[in-house]
Amino acid sequence: MPALGGAPHCAVVPPHRYTLEFMTARWQEVAAATGLMTPDGTSRPTIFAEMTALAVRTGAANLGQGFPDADGPEWIREAAVAAMRTGRNQYPPGRGIPELRRAVAGHQRRRYGIDLDPESEVLVTAGATEAIAAAILALAGPGDEVVTLEPFYDSHAAAIAMAGARHVTVPLLAQQDGFRLDLAALAAAVTPRTRVILVNTPHNPTGTVLTADELSAIAAEARRVDAIVVTDEVYEHLTFDGAEHIPIATLPGMRERTLTISSAGKTFSLTGWKIGWASGPAELVEAVVGIKQWLTYSGGAPFQPAVARGLENGDADIAALRDSLDARRELLMRGLESAGLSFVRPAGTYFVCADATPFLSPDAPDGAAIARAMPERIGVACVPLSAFCVEGSPTAERLSNWLRFTFVKDEETLRTAIERLQRLGAAS
Repeated sequence: MPALGGAPHCAVVPPHRYTLEFMTARWQEVAAATGLMTPDGTSRPTIFAEMTALAVRTGAANLGQGFPDADGPEWIREAAVAAMRTGRNQYPPGRGIPELRRAVAGHQRRRYGIDLDPESEVLVTAGATEAIAAAILALAGPGDEVVTLEPFYDSHAAAIAMAGARHVTVPLLAQQDGFRLDLAALAAAVTPRTRVILVNTPHNPTGTVLTADELSAIAAEARRVDAIVVTDEVYEHLTFDGAEHIPIATLPGMRERTLTISSAGKTFSLTGWKIGWASGPAELVEAVVGIKQWLTYSGGAPFQPAVARGLENGDADIAALRDSLDARRELLMRGLESAGLSFVRPAGTYFVCADATPFLSPDAPDGAAIARAMPERIGVACVPLSAFCVEGSPTAERLSNWLRFTFVKDEETLRTAIERLQRLGAAS
């Protein structure tokens, strides 16, 4: 019997036609933008999920996906337990609980001299990922361009595709002192069509920390075309070798055009809590609220007061984590060197990027093939750096033989991986 209005009942539509022919193409655009579209029109898992699954299946030491092996400070976790036990389990305010917004404002003032009104200039989000997506959806759309560094964290490309904007990239070039911003390419990439410049520093995947000169160049380009800068600063406290994280919002003329994003996940090794925040001028935060309220609305009720306490009283824990990571960074770099891999010394984050060119072979002709073969052959998982690039771009070509390894794992895992990496030459 026909449905109301004379249309055929939906049951007569074959399921495969419904899913592949009648669905909107937006999800396919997002999959294509992140390199996850397959030739048959379906999507494949992210490189992180793929390599972790390979590590689990083969028993490989997983230096691919960047999540800590150890939980964050016990006293912060106990604060969340106490919040659960005292009834903080229902919807928190959409903008975040007042004490966390005040703690974020206090952190920005104490660390960087940025004054914020916690009522109107701070928004709590479901991790930095939601903050970035909501910001791009709020501030850019069809006909606009969003400029990012390349390589880029994959969610940046996904958010741009969801907004229907055009993704324009500026390469980071591997040099002795780290991956450095191509300033000439930056000037060419930023045009009157540029609506947002999305800056990630300290940078995933390369581990670079943008210098004052590089940030000043980005700021000058943003001012030239009246673009908004959105910053991903989740690794802000994890810098090494004396490198200093400089929020671009502290540069002249940038406070009023910068939306700053960070989170508790990397700062306190609590990645699964998904507590992030965006801060900046009230009108930019209000724009993000307009999108965020239709995504998660709110969340993480018992975690929010715990993170607030961490931001207010956790400086010693942050310093201890940074020191521990620094030691593990040095351990991994020595291991990569002993295995015959050249690398760029990272100034921040969880990651070291290494050139695997000496280990190419007919059956493993590039970094992606080597990364997929390593779990089975030598028992180590990593991630190809090309996965963080636009497919077929000049940057992807330059970095096609590079691999990313994480040092956020425990020392036993790192030592196991280093021992197994010595087999890399024999396996190639």
